[in-house]
Amino acid sequence: MRAQLYIRTDLNANLHSSFTMRGLLFFLCCLVALTTCRGVRYDLSLNHRKTYEYKYAAEVNFGLGKPNRAESAVRMMCNVKISGESPQTFILQVSDVTFAELNGIPGKSDFNPSPKLSQRIAAQLAKPIKFEHSNGHVGNIHAARDISDTAVNIVRGILSFFHVTVKTSPTVYELEEAGIHGVCQSNYATEINRETHNMNITQVVDISNCRDKAAIQKGMATAVQDKDSKQRGESLISTVRYLYTIQPTEEGGIVKSAYGLERQYFSPFNVKRGSFRMKAKKEMVLTRLSEGSRAASAGPMENRGNLVYKFVNSDANIPLVMQDMADPKPKALRMIKQLAENHRNQINNATTEDTLKVYELLRVLQERDLDEMWVELARNDEHRRFFLDMVAELNDERVLKFLEKRFQAKDVSTNEALQTLLIAVDHLQATPEVVEKAKILLTMELIKSSPYLWPTAVLSYGSLVYKYCAYHTPCPQSAVQPLLDIANEGLRNHNETEMVIALKALGNAGHPSSIKTITRFLPGVAANAENVSPRVQSAAVQAMRLTARRDPHNVQDTALKVFLQKNYAPETRMLAIMVLFDTKPSMALVSTLAAHLEEEKDLHLASFAYSYLKNLATSKTPDNHDLSTSCSLAVKILAAKFGHLCPKYSRSWRMDLFDDDFLMGISNEIIMLRGPASVLPTKIMTKRQYYAIGRVLQLMEYGIRADGLKQIFGNSIPGFKGDLSYSDLQAIYNVLKNWESLPNNKPVLSAYSRASGQEFVFAQLKKDLLEYIKRIVSPSASRGTPVWDAIETLKKGLSWHWTKPFLTFEARYTQATTLGFPMEISKYYQTVTGITVNAKAAINPAQTQRLGDLVNADISLDTDGVVGFTKDFWIFCGINTELFQCGSELKSKAPVELPWKLSAKINIGKKKFELDVPACKKEIELFSIKSNVYAISRNIGHPESPKRTPMIPDDLSQEQRPTPNNFHRRANVCAKNSIYGVGVCVDYEVKRQYFQEEYPLYYLLGYTHMAVKVVPAEATRPVEKIHFEINANPISQPGGFRELFEIFKNETRGQSNSASNERGSSEITMGAATPKPAINIKALAMSGDQRPEGFDVILCSPSEGDTQRAQVIVSHVGAAANWKLCIDATAESRSNAKAKISWGAQCKPYEVTVMAAAVQSSPAQSSASKPALQAKVQWTNVPENIQNYCSGIERYIPGMALLHGFNQTFVRNPRQEVCASIVASSSDSVDVIIKLPEYTVSRQAVPVPIAPDSFLEENAARTGQA
Repeated sequence: MRAQLYIRTDLNANLHSSFTMRGLLFFLCCLVALTTCRGVRYDLSLNHRKTYEYKYAAEVNFGLGKPNRAESAVRMMCNVKISGESPQTFILQVSDVTFAELNGIPGKSDFNPSPKLSQRIAAQLAKPIKFEHSNGHVGNIHAARDISDTAVNIVRGILSFFHVTVKTSPTVYELEEAGIHGVCQSNYATEINRETHNMNITQVVDISNCRDKAAIQKGMATAVQDKDSKQRGESLISTVRYLYTIQPTEEGGIVKSAYGLERQYFSPFNVKRGSFRMKAKKEMVLTRLSEGSRAASAGPMENRGNLVYKFVNSDANIPLVMQDMADPKPKALRMIKQLAENHRNQINNATTEDTLKVYELLRVLQERDLDEMWVELARNDEHRRFFLDMVAELNDERVLKFLEKRFQAKDVSTNEALQTLLIAVDHLQATPEVVEKAKILLTMELIKSSPYLWPTAVLSYGSLVYKYCAYHTPCPQSAVQPLLDIANEGLRNHNETEMVIALKALGNAGHPSSIKTITRFLPGVAANAENVSPRVQSAAVQAMRLTARRDPHNVQDTALKVFLQKNYAPETRMLAIMVLFDTKPSMALVSTLAAHLEEEKDLHLASFAYSYLKNLATSKTPDNHDLSTSCSLAVKILAAKFGHLCPKYSRSWRMDLFDDDFLMGISNEIIMLRGPASVLPTKIMTKRQYYAIGRVLQLMEYGIRADGLKQIFGNSIPGFKGDLSYSDLQAIYNVLKNWESLPNNKPVLSAYSRASGQEFVFAQLKKDLLEYIKRIVSPSASRGTPVWDAIETLKKGLSWHWTKPFLTFEARYTQATTLGFPMEISKYYQTVTGITVNAKAAINPAQTQRLGDLVNADISLDTDGVVGFTKDFWIFCGINTELFQCGSELKSKAPVELPWKLSAKINIGKKKFELDVPACKKEIELFSIKSNVYAISRNIGHPESPKRTPMIPDDLSQEQRPTPNNFHRRANVCAKNSIYGVGVCVDYEVKRQYFQEEYPLYYLLGYTHMAVKVVPAEATRPVEKIHFEINANPISQPGGFRELFEIFKNETRGQSNSASNERGSSEITMGAATPKPAINIKALAMSGDQRPEGFDVILCSPSEGDTQRAQVIVSHVGAAANWKLCIDATAESRSNAKAKISWGAQCKPYEVTVMAAAVQSSPAQSSASKPALQAKVQWTNVPENIQNYCSGIERYIPGMALLHGFNQTFVRNPRQEVCASIVASSSDSVDVIIKLPEYTVSRQAVPVPIAPDSFLEENAARTGQA
């Protein structure tokens, strides 16, 4: 027992000793750890008593990220030195700056130094820059005034490595902080290296969802953002990642090394399917850390803001050109004069791009420079016109001040003022200063007194307010107040025209605070509303169209109230429905509308609403995704009652499509509003919308309102049958003669045009204008009228020229990159149009006193000239600064040129017109298009020598066999005529090198060229000129129809007796049945005193009786010509027609017969007959080339039929016949059967956008009987 006890005691002692030692060790470790923790820190800091020296390198690359593709890149390297001025203020110095560029295929091309650019950047960065730094974050940056913003932004890219939040616990954290990209969310992950005790930090910045992003967008204010479209895909994706190695010290963590990588993927389509790529990387390594700090003498400095990227005046830096901007005024003067001279006679498409350089120069000029340029350029018409067209692109308050001076001095014409004002205000950058300055346009006497300038100014100001509100939320009411005042003044004065113009301008503005004023024009909606005409009410409803997205709740409330006003004109209530659906109403609201429509008595309103709902129910565009479901349910509710209404009632038609790969779509809409009081539609509207990159752009919209015409026509036209015959035209003319009974203050017709949702043209045709036109074109009009003045000018000789450069589209998106360079995506589209006309007329007899005397006079006109335009289009994605540009660039040019030289003669009384055109002696290019995608590099060291490499290499040789990744096609297709000695040729060449995953991007990649040319052709004999003649009174011409048959008889002599007898009897039969000739058309090649050769066309008027018949005879005219084409068409009724086409010698031996008939079809499975359209083509003999062509089409049809859901049955049908049958199976679908010789294709229930009238009328009758 004792032994055991002893042993236990010894064991306890050992345990006690072990625990004591372990505790001591643990205490010592804790003490060491505590000492260590107290001695070193990881949180980032700079010691103002030390000097830090780093090696910095930055590189940005643009390309496609694929092998054998050209790329462009820039690389900057330098040394960075940071020394302290105070505990929280430091001086940064940059030295040994080198700048290099790469433009070509990586591996085959390398970076080349740019000494001049290096020197320019080094001169900017050599001056010390002061910055604040505390707790690991960069504060304000100070620099000398002469250091450019671009240089300061490069410094921001360097300093962003010293802007990081370091935490030792937790190791994963996220926070929102300000950085070079703006105020964005950052995600951190930290890890301490056990061997070096350095902390490795990974920082990922989410720059796609920044609360305050360093990005600007210009030129897209009228393109509405659509969140549903963005859910289908993105066109731009960005990622940013930083890696830091932090060395701990007692004063805080030191950035030992840092690396940043930013990637951006851009595509005009969906980035999932191929994209242009930007890779920006930067690296900084600590090379020396020394004690002591001797800050350089900084001198006076200005606060240049914090670390967030600051945008330079980017409007002046157009990304497609690079030029020395020193002394810009004389350069702009010289270039404007040069452009005017280059395009004086015709458009010189080689210099159209120089207009961009002029825009860039004008945007850096001072206000006094513009005034001095005007004094010098205004004396020359060509220079004056070019300057006014180009100064409109200044896009800030300078152009408004310039126009104000011109209007006050009245040294521009109304036409010049109208064009310049319209473009200048439309292209303004909508800033508070610009909006305030633009208000003065609405008070100027020159504008207010002009019936043309005033509507333009008011509508344009409304558009400016809309763009202003797109970038400023909430939008102050003061911006739209001038328009509200104009509307209220028009209401007080009962001036209908003024009310309509003001409401249209409010519609352009789309300001939510305007609804209160708009409702004053809607009786029954607002308590203080006044009674106005339906025309004004309709304008008031449409004034809410753009407010619908900004304030949908109030617009829904107002539109629904208008719809429920039964005493309103049907047109106004229909427009209210359209505005209501612009708000994208909920399913509950759509159901409410459907419930009210079930009780609707007005069939015009019901028909329109039903068709509108039905169109939306089948819409495929993203913005209508949810709405289509609601509308489809409403259609099911209303179909039984309104599905049978025929198109004679108000309707809307819509066709749209959207492709997720392209991320693009388009919609077309036609709206016809009718009323019970008039046979004419009240209003016709057409709309087209374009969907791209997550936005909806309203391309063009046109509208015509019948106004006074409805009053003239009433609800019927006496004598109108509806077959559009001569008697119908006479009936319409008889009604139109009553226009003089219209009141003077009401428009006969009004029309408008909108672009990008903004109404820019509003025109009214009034009675006084019609009276003026009638007076000056009256046969009794004497000398001194405008028409006579124009005739006298033509007799003396007219020479006129007009040129207009127009920057149609400038859309720019710019965002910061981690390097401090701005990455820009831009789209530019410009047109230069020119017209040159020389003309001289002669009248015989010359002594005419009245316009009516010209009816029986011989009028001749000699004229030559050219009309043409060149369209340039660019897409740029890259870095754009005033010092250098680097990126990818799509460049497309499409010139069109139509020259002419001709002599014409006309005698109105004899109904005869002659035209002589010189023979084609040289090649003329009518139209061409050329495009390619380039890797582009420009720098200010060599501004006139950009480096441009096709992104797809040009060395795809013709001998190289096509592979899945290479495609090269070149062809020249010509159609030449040996009679006239002229031909038309189409040249095209296409080069592509692609990867399947790049679809559809590869459609843009590569070289494309296509040209259409008129070329001389080898003629059977020399051609001096081509003579055209139209004679609408051929009976009086001995060389007309009768001569045709004389020639026919002479050509048949010498043949066999049997053949002669057969042809003779045929002639007698034709002669006996010949209808009366109506028009004779000739196209002849003239060769001196030789007999003309060409073609003679006789159009014979329909015969009288139940069966209408018309004939066309085309004959080859020449010494030994006997070819003819005969068309004999008959129509037994409106539902049954037949045409026989024969050609060859004496209209033989080739023959085709075409028949079409509308019948009632009775399917085997149904006892009820259904309306159907049947067509048949039969042939007895056709040329071999036509047979081969048709056989090729026949082989192509099965695949296309299968693709579109048709069934195919192999069955033997008549060999020389094709039949088609279309049966109306329902109100919105048809059954189709097509029988070809070898097989039959068919499909049931093919949807159609417009229901057949007969089907609808038949169903309407059945419904009525039921």
